[in-house]
Amino acid sequence: MSDTGPTPHYLPPPPDGRQSETASAIQRGTCRMLRTLGFAVLPEFTLATGRRADVIALKPNGEIWIVEIKSSLEDFYVDQKWPEYREYCDQFYFAISPVMDANVMPMDAGLILADGYGAEVVREVAAHPLVAARRKAVTVLFARAAAQRLHGLWDP
Repeated sequence: MSDTGPTPHYLPPPPDGRQSETASAIQRGTCRMLRTLGFAVLPEFTLATGRRADVIALKPNGEIWIVEIKSSLEDFYVDQKWPEYREYCDQFYFAISPVMDANVMPMDAGLILADGYGAEVVREVAAHPLVAARRKAVTVLFARAAAQRLHGLWDP
C-alpha cells in the first residue's frame, strides 16, 4: 500500500541548508542537556499551526518545554514568531551561544547557554501549565513524530 497524499506534518522537514553552524551547535548542546535532565527531545518539530519549533522536549511527568534557538542578535530581531510557541508548552526557553548578549533576551522566557557539546539553564522561567486538551494533543503529536522518525531510520 502506498501513500500518495501530502507528506504528514509529523515528519521532519528535509534539511534546507538555512541553519547556520552556530545554530546547529546550539541545538546539539541543548538537546544533549535536555536528555541528561530526563527529557525526550525532538528537534525541528512542526506544531499543529504549521510553525516549526527548534526543539520540543517532553519530561517523564508529561511537562512540555519548547526551546527557540537564536544564533545571533539579527536572528532574534528578525524572527518574531516565538510568542506563538507559548500556547504549546509549559515552559518556553531561548537557547543562545555563550558569546551572544544574554541581556537582549526577554526576561519572561527561560534562557539556556549552549555550544556544540552541552548547555546550561542560566535563567529559569515560571511554568504556565497547558490545559489538558492541548497537552494531550501536543503529546500525541510528539509521540507520532518520534515514531515516524524512528521508523524512517529503520526503513527509509
